[in-house]
Amino acid sequence: MPQRPDALKYLAPNWFAIVMGLSGLSLAWGRAAPLLGDMAGGGALVLAVAAALVCVALLVLSWMRWQHYPEALAGDLKHPVRHAFIATLPVSIILLATCGVSLLGTSAWLAALWWVGSLAQFYVTLWVLSRWLNADKAQGLSWAALTPALLVPVVGNVLAPLAGVSLGAGAWSAAQFGLGLLLWPVLMALIFARIATQGLWAERLLPITFISVAPPAVIGSALLQLGGPVTLAWMCWGIALFFLLWSAQVLRRMLAQQFSVAFWSMGFPLAAFATLSARLAAQHSAAQAPAMIALALASLVIVLLLIATWKGWREGSLLQPEPVALIATAGSDQPPQPGA
Repeated sequence: MPQRPDALKYLAPNWFAIVMGLSGLSLAWGRAAPLLGDMAGGGALVLAVAAALVCVALLVLSWMRWQHYPEALAGDLKHPVRHAFIATLPVSIILLATCGVSLLGTSAWLAALWWVGSLAQFYVTLWVLSRWLNADKAQGLSWAALTPALLVPVVGNVLAPLAGVSLGAGAWSAAQFGLGLLLWPVLMALIFARIATQGLWAERLLPITFISVAPPAVIGSALLQLGGPVTLAWMCWGIALFFLLWSAQVLRRMLAQQFSVAFWSMGFPLAAFATLSARLAAQHSAAQAPAMIALALASLVIVLLLIATWKGWREGSLLQPEPVALIATAGSDQPPQPGA
């Protein structure tokens, strides 16, 4: 199937989840270097370069989309679910800076890049939560909006210490980490309340269930970076493992859907879990086998995602309008409809 003439119109911000997945896997391979040797370091470098190139390409395409289809971006910002994926851009910047620090060490330009991502993420969190105070129900908080996608802008702040501590921004990193740490259980409680009262999100959104794995995995790594006790990191590992197994319950239904960019919601969470596993394995030899399994799983999934994305891009099946009705509007008493 050839690309539609207006294909660029459908290049939503969630495409930056590809950058998150590649950079997250780079960090995982980098952390596995003490166990696997120089090969892991080389793999981390290749993945980081690939993530940077994809990010640049998406930035250019997103700019073109904004210039040609400003109404499309405005629609994303108003959408109950899609607005949360705006945070994938600042999160990608933070992760790229973290990859740079991991592979190249500290530098002024990496510090500048990290500050751009960190402050942008803080602003996006403020913007998303400010929507909840909006008197206009169409822009406020609704059951339809309460999905794991909100974890990206709301809890993504916990990424700050991964590079911020090394870059000399330990105080701000701890402050931003505290924000994400506070909001994580609050948002999870709201999400579980939504499941109990309204049911699960639309079938096409099932892949975003895996986003729930990322917060505990990143929090565990960030705690170690901040000098926290290993015991707390293990607690986070256990929580991440639970959410991984919990999310796997929707895997069969998820794979029954046509492939979409939403499937990349699996990439970074699995990579973050592999990263934490590798960090813990460096301190406890008994954890080496689980760490290698987690790394192999994340690597396999991301390779399959890359193949499916390349195939979908060439066939023109990814950049398409929603096949069915959009999600129920905010404030509606009805559960979200498929295809959101």
